[in-house]
Amino acid sequence: MEIERKWMVNGWPELDLPVEKEYRMRQGYLCVAPTVRIREEAKTGGDTSWILCFKKGRGLVRNEIEMPVSRKMFYELEEMIGDPLINKVRRSYRLPEGLLLEVNHVDEGLDSEFWYAEIEFESEEQALSWRARKKELKEYLKDEVTEVDGSSMGAYWIRTRLAGM
Repeated sequence: MEIERKWMVNGWPELDLPVEKEYRMRQGYLCVAPTVRIREEAKTGGDTSWILCFKKGRGLVRNEIEMPVSRKMFYELEEMIGDPLINKVRRSYRLPEGLLLEVNHVDEGLDSEFWYAEIEFESEEQALSWRARKKELKEYLKDEVTEVDGSSMGAYWIRTRLAGM
C-alpha cells in the first residue's frame, strides 16, 4: 500500500532542509492501467538497483508492489518497451517531523521538463492531517495535485512517449 501526497513545484527547495539521498533514475511503463513500471535507481555515491513495480488505483491511496529485478531483466524489459525511458533526478529531504520530502526533476532539457514533490505517509489519517509548518515550505508546496487527473507519471508517459502511437 502506498499513501502519498503530490505537489507540482519549481526547482529544488530553497529551504534549510538536509538532503538525505539523491538518485538518478530512468523509468518506463509496460502498462499504465494498472501500472506496470520498471525503474533504474542509481544512488549518488552508491549502488544501482533495478525495480519492477505494479500499482493499482489513483490519488492518495494506491496498492503497490515493488520487487528487485536483475540488471539483465531490466534491460530486456526496457527493450520490450521500445520508447525512451523517463529521466529523473530525485533528492530526498528530511522534514522537521521526520517525514521525507522527495523532490523530482523530470526529463531535464526536454520541452516537457517539470518538477514535482511527494511525501509518503504511514496512514491515510496522517496524510490528510499533515500541514507544512514553515511559511516557506507552505509556499513551496502550494500546488497540490494528489487527486488531479493527469498528474501521475503514467499520464506523463502517455503524453510524452505514446502520443504518436
